[in-house]
Amino acid sequence: MAKALVVVESPAKAKTINKYLGRNYKVVASMGHVRDLPKSKLGVDVDEGFEPSYEVIASRKKILKELKEEAKKAEEIFVATDPDREGEAIGWHLAEELGSGNRKKIRRLMFNEITKKGVLSALERPTQIDKKMVDAQQARRVLDRLVGYKISPLLWDKVRRGLSAGRVQSVALKLVCDREREIERFVPEEYWNLTARLAGPVPPEFDARLLKKNGANIKITNEAESNAAVADLKTARWIVESVTTKERKKGVVPPFITSKLQQASRFPVKKTMMIAQQLYEGIELPGEGSVGLITYMRTDSTRVSDQALAEVRESIGSTFGAEYVPEKPTYYRAKADAQDAHEAIRPTSMQYHPDEVRAHLTSDQYYLYKLIWNRFVASQMPPATFDETTVDIAAGDYTFRVKGSVPKFAGWLAVYNQEPFASSASDERPGPGPDAASADEDENGAGLLPALSEGDELSLRELKPEQKFTQPSPRYSEATLVKALEENGIGRPSTYASIISVIQTREYVNKVDGRFKPTMLGMMLVEKLLSPAFDDILDVNYTRELEEDLDKIEQGASDYESTLSSFYKKFQKDLKRAEKEMVNLKEGAEPVPPVACDKCGKAMVIKAGKFGLFLACSGYPDCENTRELEAPEPGTEDIEETCENCGRPMVVKRGRFGPFLACTGYPECKTTRKLITTKQGITAARPDQVLDEKCPKCGSNLVLKHGRFGEFTACSNYPSCRYVKQKSTGVLCPKDGGDIVERKSRRGKVFYGCANYPDCDFTLWNKPIAEKCPDCGAPFLVEKITKRHGRQLVCNNEDCAYVRSEELAPA
Repeated sequence: MAKALVVVESPAKAKTINKYLGRNYKVVASMGHVRDLPKSKLGVDVDEGFEPSYEVIASRKKILKELKEEAKKAEEIFVATDPDREGEAIGWHLAEELGSGNRKKIRRLMFNEITKKGVLSALERPTQIDKKMVDAQQARRVLDRLVGYKISPLLWDKVRRGLSAGRVQSVALKLVCDREREIERFVPEEYWNLTARLAGPVPPEFDARLLKKNGANIKITNEAESNAAVADLKTARWIVESVTTKERKKGVVPPFITSKLQQASRFPVKKTMMIAQQLYEGIELPGEGSVGLITYMRTDSTRVSDQALAEVRESIGSTFGAEYVPEKPTYYRAKADAQDAHEAIRPTSMQYHPDEVRAHLTSDQYYLYKLIWNRFVASQMPPATFDETTVDIAAGDYTFRVKGSVPKFAGWLAVYNQEPFASSASDERPGPGPDAASADEDENGAGLLPALSEGDELSLRELKPEQKFTQPSPRYSEATLVKALEENGIGRPSTYASIISVIQTREYVNKVDGRFKPTMLGMMLVEKLLSPAFDDILDVNYTRELEEDLDKIEQGASDYESTLSSFYKKFQKDLKRAEKEMVNLKEGAEPVPPVACDKCGKAMVIKAGKFGLFLACSGYPDCENTRELEAPEPGTEDIEETCENCGRPMVVKRGRFGPFLACTGYPECKTTRKLITTKQGITAARPDQVLDEKCPKCGSNLVLKHGRFGEFTACSNYPSCRYVKQKSTGVLCPKDGGDIVERKSRRGKVFYGCANYPDCDFTLWNKPIAEKCPDCGAPFLVEKITKRHGRQLVCNNEDCAYVRSEELAPA
């Protein structure tokens, strides 16, 4: 029997740790938080020091009961939850539950990496639950609860149920809305670039960009100025005025912290963190079992242990050579507000090279692991050096410039095969303006140059004037929004993913070409509903100061009650003000500018409906006219379709699953049609196609329709008859003999189930094949397709090991 009980959050983490600890330890998973504030009420006593009232989460009651039984049998109990505030709070809740009626001393295990060395080292030095960290997490949780449970009912009363206004999500939404207003106000300015194609005494030809006129930077702002410059230059002599060469260094980059990993990854923030969690908790490797490949992935520290530094320096020397190992390790300065309890995100061991373990990783895991590996290795290598040559060329009163660079020493770029490593957040810079050339925002022909000397005469091959317009700052992508949150001190590494998820789930923003565009509801929430009563909740500086107050609680420089009391005092006044001043969209709010009803001439008002905001006539119920408030979806403005049933024009409407076409004859005609995206843009799906085949249930004709997940065949007598024809696999259900058909889950994933559902619940994820198993005689095989093994036919009987490889069918 195990002498000690070790409690962690996840089964994957438990499996990896259990391998290192042996039979005297039993490692079990709590599946995350076991207690939380109640959902049905505030759960915080604001009159008694903001005392939270926790209750066991319903889905964790069974798990907690099992944990308590195991705790009774164990001589020692260790809590080994994640080494951050959230993990400390989970550990505290577990200790509170397991410690009630149990006098055994509960101790804390802290490790930054799930490796044998990390786990055994933590076991040698167990600690106690850090109550200051717990208080900091509780303060955040209570702050969020106070804001959410006090403001949300107001929004439900004034707008509609389902809306929320979180403490941090509201600031993130305001950043998105402010950027959208900035884009709307932006007035493009015209400017022209003038590029000369030149040839020197020896090849190759090269391009130089106009920089100055009469020694001063020149800005060409219209076509007339461009034509005048071209006319002047056609008769000019082109002479090399100066050639300067200097060494330039491209500095190394620090290892990843959470926010920088989220910005650099090609995946959405949520997926990045999910894959990083998998790499941290353990990957199955042959002969070693489950191995944690990276250190803890929620950190804002760039610190690296001395042992890891020694290991990576040795690896660099053996892989790239001694010249790639700096004389001393590189140490990076931490941010002022960084929580330095953890190391940077790095590989746990240099023995697990990405290419060595690639066969045991999914493609997504390999990509992220290689990204982390390369960044860590590069962080301990010397700078890359280049010889950068700048050539100024005189042409009459004008000066052109060209730059060229030649690599001297690859340095850290050797990790990336000498290709400069570009952060995915680099697109945050505003577009180049009329003085781009002078500001070096455009690399003027940076590349290979011929040998040139001062005084050389050049030949003009071509003059290329190019009209440009300044561009506004782009909308936020997930990566650039994380960057903005980090720079403004909003949230923490562990909260960025949930912030971004919430503003999308609540439909406050939409993604357009991978970037966030606020919906009208999102704009209204920030500009009309929360403002002005809750301006401090929306204020970046106020939110940052609250984050700093939470840090002070963890550091022991402030306490839980005074921090919450200071916040709540003003918040109460704001709530009373909002009750009086908040716009009531249930009654209707006047749009700016005013809009007249096109049917009766009365003023239209903004109202909130099931699928967002819309314009409604103030003359209701005498006039039931309504109109879309949101601007048309990009690409839908020119769609002109007529209803196939009544001949009236169709218009673009917005519903639960996005834009669609609806007949203007509603409610007499309820015809709708899906909008689909093609290579040519957004277009209407084909009208329903009536088939000769009859419905087996009511005898009406079947029709071919377009739904959320593509084409399907259904009864034309809908909604009286809801028959939908399923795609048969030709295999009979082993439970009731019904036909096994292809179906789709709520998320659009294909699976296979009995056509007699819900009377029969038989399902398969893999496609059944009508072929008996030659080994055990099972009535069918299933098809599995993987990157590693290709197409295989496998017996679905768990007791049978039959498997056969097959060629993939041609696409």
